[in-house]
Amino acid sequence: MMKEMSVSASKASLVLFLCQMISALDVPLDSKLLEELSQPPTITQQSPKDYIVDPRENIVIQCEAKGKPPPSFSWTRNGTHFDIDKDAQVTMKPNSGTLVINIMNGGKAEAYEGVYQCTARNERGAAISNNIVIRPSRSPLWTKEKLEPNHVREGDSLVLHCRPPVGLPPPIIFWMDNAFQRLPQSERVSQGLNGDLYFSNVQPEDTREDYICYARFNHTQTIQQKQPISVKVFSMDSLNDTIAANLSDTDIFGAKPVTERQPVLLTPTGSTSTKVELRGNVLLLECIAAGLPTPVIRWIKEGGELPANRTFFENFKKTLKIIDVSEADSGNYKCIARNILGSAHHVISVTVKAAPYWITAPRNLVLSPGEDGTLICRANGNPKPNISWLANGVPIAIAPEDPSRKVDGDTIIFSHVQERSSAVYQCNASNEYGYLLANAFVNVLAEPPRILTPANKLYQVIADSPALLDCAYFGSPKPEIEWFKGVKGSILRGNEYVFHDNGTLEIPVAQKDSTGTYTCVARNALGKIQNEVQLEVKDPTMIIKQPEYKVIQRYGQVSFECIIKHDSTLSPTIIWLKDNDELPDDERFLVGKDNLTIMNVTDKDDGTYTCIVNTTLDSVSASAVLTVVAAPPTPAIIYARPNPPFDLELTGQLERSVELSWIPGDENNSPITNFVIEYEDGLHEPGVWHYQTEVPGTQTTVQLKLSPYVNYSFRVIAVNEIGRSQPSEPSEQYLTKSANPDENPSNVQGIGSEPDNLVITWESLKGFQSNGPGLQYKVSWRQKDVDDEWTSVIVANVSKYIVSGTPTFVPYEIKVQALNDLGYAPEPSEVIGHSGEDLPMVAPGNVQVHVINSTLAKVHWDTVPLKTVRGHLQGYKVYYWKVQNLSRRSRRHVEKKILTFRGNKTFGMLPGLEPYSSYKLNVRVVNGKGEGPASPDKVFKTPEGVPSSPSFLRITNPTLDSLTLEWGSPTHPNGVLTSYILKFQPINNTHELGPLVEIRIPANESSLILKNLNYSTRYKFYFNAQTSVGSGSQITEEAITIMDEADILHPAIGAGKVQPLYPRIRNVTTAAAETYANISWEYEGPDHANFYVEYGVAGSKEDWKKEIVNGSRSFFVLKGLTPGTAYKVRVGAEGLSGFRSSEDVFETGPAMASRQVDIATQGWFIGLMCAVALLILILLIVCFIRRNKGGKYPVKEKEDAHADPEIQPMKEDDGTFGEYSDAEDHKPLKKGSRTPSDRTVKKEDSDDSLVDYGEGVNGQFNEDGSFIGQYSGKKEKEPAEGNESSEAPSPVNAMNSFV
Repeated sequence: MMKEMSVSASKASLVLFLCQMISALDVPLDSKLLEELSQPPTITQQSPKDYIVDPRENIVIQCEAKGKPPPSFSWTRNGTHFDIDKDAQVTMKPNSGTLVINIMNGGKAEAYEGVYQCTARNERGAAISNNIVIRPSRSPLWTKEKLEPNHVREGDSLVLHCRPPVGLPPPIIFWMDNAFQRLPQSERVSQGLNGDLYFSNVQPEDTREDYICYARFNHTQTIQQKQPISVKVFSMDSLNDTIAANLSDTDIFGAKPVTERQPVLLTPTGSTSTKVELRGNVLLLECIAAGLPTPVIRWIKEGGELPANRTFFENFKKTLKIIDVSEADSGNYKCIARNILGSAHHVISVTVKAAPYWITAPRNLVLSPGEDGTLICRANGNPKPNISWLANGVPIAIAPEDPSRKVDGDTIIFSHVQERSSAVYQCNASNEYGYLLANAFVNVLAEPPRILTPANKLYQVIADSPALLDCAYFGSPKPEIEWFKGVKGSILRGNEYVFHDNGTLEIPVAQKDSTGTYTCVARNALGKIQNEVQLEVKDPTMIIKQPEYKVIQRYGQVSFECIIKHDSTLSPTIIWLKDNDELPDDERFLVGKDNLTIMNVTDKDDGTYTCIVNTTLDSVSASAVLTVVAAPPTPAIIYARPNPPFDLELTGQLERSVELSWIPGDENNSPITNFVIEYEDGLHEPGVWHYQTEVPGTQTTVQLKLSPYVNYSFRVIAVNEIGRSQPSEPSEQYLTKSANPDENPSNVQGIGSEPDNLVITWESLKGFQSNGPGLQYKVSWRQKDVDDEWTSVIVANVSKYIVSGTPTFVPYEIKVQALNDLGYAPEPSEVIGHSGEDLPMVAPGNVQVHVINSTLAKVHWDTVPLKTVRGHLQGYKVYYWKVQNLSRRSRRHVEKKILTFRGNKTFGMLPGLEPYSSYKLNVRVVNGKGEGPASPDKVFKTPEGVPSSPSFLRITNPTLDSLTLEWGSPTHPNGVLTSYILKFQPINNTHELGPLVEIRIPANESSLILKNLNYSTRYKFYFNAQTSVGSGSQITEEAITIMDEADILHPAIGAGKVQPLYPRIRNVTTAAAETYANISWEYEGPDHANFYVEYGVAGSKEDWKKEIVNGSRSFFVLKGLTPGTAYKVRVGAEGLSGFRSSEDVFETGPAMASRQVDIATQGWFIGLMCAVALLILILLIVCFIRRNKGGKYPVKEKEDAHADPEIQPMKEDDGTFGEYSDAEDHKPLKKGSRTPSDRTVKKEDSDDSLVDYGEGVNGQFNEDGSFIGQYSGKKEKEPAEGNESSEAPSPVNAMNSFV
């Protein structure tokens, strides 16, 4: 009910506002209530005001609303009704106002540009959305233009203009180069807010031809590229050189050197400018200056400070950024560009305007019939916005009249409303920068009271604390709430209660007598309702013994107590904290029921320890400080094991218990942590001591449990951190009385060892478990599921009994009972056993094999009848073996494999099969006795699979444009090979891969010559084999074509080998004699390497001795070695820093004449001599043939016929002129050239040339007979260009040099 208030007429507006706050109903957020109450529409979701859509996708304009009854929806477009039923491309989602415009099936987004507005309507009013402006995004192409190169003098400023196409929304601009790398920016070079690239001063390194401006249109995910801009920077030095070369000595020439200059602003221009920004936006101000040295930018605000926490500097302080600007940020902002020569400045006058923003937005109003209320709509902006009202989407001036409504500017006043007054009102606040639209409904309801708090809800509180009893309610008019205690109690009044407006009853200080039933009654003019709740007041939780301050010596032991008292109906939990954090994860911290103990205290344990006690209703805590101090200095404390306890005494002797007490011995400076009690049974095991129990070190008495018929003696051992004491002297003996056995044997089993017996076993009782003399066992058994009597036999103190003559594998019930001279133990439990097993009788039938793939098969079988198993079915075994490999048609030794499948399974998987093979298998059933007979062998074949990788891939015979590939067939073809697949691609210097080429090769081939390759290029090869199933795994290799014909090694040495990618020396071997050793090695790497050999005595710390190898030989003889000595040796290459082989160790022979090695018998020497003899023979044959032809070498004539072969290369087929690959790079000629680049004649051009034996120059032999041109791989002397002789060396000269 509205309270009466007396106010003056001058405060009428305040009265109306208070009336609204007092009389308007609050509708609780109760889902069930909200479903039942009528409610005008409310817009819950809508698209943004400025909605830019992707023209390639469907347009979805959102409009969601709620109300009771559910609202219907309609749309306007550009201010007129939009009939969606007449447009096949437009649909509205069910139970929603959201529009879907189908663009992807033929519609055009441009046709649907416009201003859309949604209306949600039901019987209580109409709500409207914002005006939603639909515009498709645009990403136009760059205008084509001819860009002239920019020629700039070093030190001058430069602006590269971007001028991107106008898009919607505007694009994001960035500068990159041809390699799609962002151009580096700095204080000297940076991008402006307009996208232009500014150079405060250019430097020679700015010269480049690929300044490219990119525009990224995020909405359509497209990027447009401007044509590259070229910049050429001329330095003063180069300019002076150019002028000097074109003027005489008497001319005046010379450009001025790069001069420093003071700053000049590139943007903005002039001394002042203006900027208008809207409230809440980000203010961006920019100043970019030219100058040398590069100017530094500084920002100030005239007459004030830059706002703290909202000011940021970007783009090397060239951009001032202020976020969330307000009217207070208006003013003059000055940027100052300064270098050592001066400064320049610019003042930007900033004005902050404001689109409308809410001061008080109208809120929904729920009233009862006859009540009053107000809707207030207050907004601000710059300029100040205009306020206009609409009712149900119609301007209020032309809306239907409502006598209860009066409009007063930004306020609507409602008086004595009726249910027909329900409506949705819209407030529109607008100025030149935007508008705000808010919906607020007036809902007039007449509803009887409802109580939303659940009935008989239980509240529990702690005594002396507040109790809040809820009575959530709703009704219209607003109900009055009254509280009663008990069902028939009197109404509650007085200062001991507080009544809240939401119906809650507060008892500020609840006592135990406050416990009981409370009744809430709600009534208005339309009815009355009541609800009961229960209150229970609990006793508070208290810590009756708190932890106390402790001072403890290091390595000591300390305990904190925390004893509590709590309500019996609550379950407390205790948590201990150290310095308000969890206890360390350390086993030294022991948390007991009501204490915390810290063992072996260290300095880290110093701190505050808190005991926290929590229940569901309250929490209490108490803390204490622990101070750890060092132990007082004492003279040499000796820590030792404790002395043994003494004076053991037995008291309180009973049949099954006795009390033992003792006196501890000296603890020897280490506290006793516990006592161990042991006993001896003098009757059954004299002299053997058994563990009985142990007690804490603070305890000196213990109650011991005893067994009957045992002659006990006890002894005690003390334990501290050092160790265990010696045992005490034994106590007096105590013989307990005999009794019936307390327990029966354990682990009773019945398992037959033969098909016709049953072996019953058990674990016998220990001596003291017999409880008396004459221990025996009663063994009983009978066949299960047969109406037989128990058969029993009493046996001595053993652990096994065999029953003979039983049927095979029959279940038996078994029990074993202990007895002695005084009687039987309790009745034992029964166990199930089986008589002996026999081998299974039959094999599994109907064995079927389903081949799943080339390596996996599934085998099925039928289970055998359980009666034929004759034992515990353990599973099935599958024996399988390969009979034949179908691809090789070869048989080999049969190796059977076995797979066991546990349990009563009827199938199993056979993995790991070999493809394209023939297999056999059989299946056998298995029980505990063994395997049954095998099923008939089943034959199955696996299909082809993919082959393994080829066994090897070698790349040999590198030339300018070809490589030879050799390979081995796959070790496991897994079928019939159909072909080989070769893929290869070039690799550039940055390890990027070029285009991939694929070649299919017949399966019967084992080599291939790849032609038409690029010279001096690294290639990566991928090689695999194929069957009809598919491709196998691939093998990869890399190789390099040579740069020049001169790089081709002589066949005797390097033919067929591809230079490795990385140099290495490997396979260092030694052949040692008494005083010398022959060292040889293999080298892979760049040509023309010069080797050296380092050696020394193995295990010695002396420096390595070094010997230089003459030429590029791969062997060397170490001389002057000591007989019978172990040496270490390694080989290195000159010029390759840190590159050498691994160490090898050898030992010279003892000083014995009989162990001398004849060099004529060494393999390396014989091979060398054979190579020399072969070379001589070839030379003689060539000489003989040429002399028979006339004795003249026609090389000169051929050269004359070809003129200059470098200038006029001839094609091989028709003699026409070829073409250069690249004259500037001096690359070798293409395949059609007859003459190599070193001007030598190839073998196929002239059979009489000695180029096959050397490098096309005068070859020579070394002192050891080796041919220098053959081994060294380089010319002895490069002839001068133009004076080079094309005449081949004479064989006679070669022979003379050899002789």
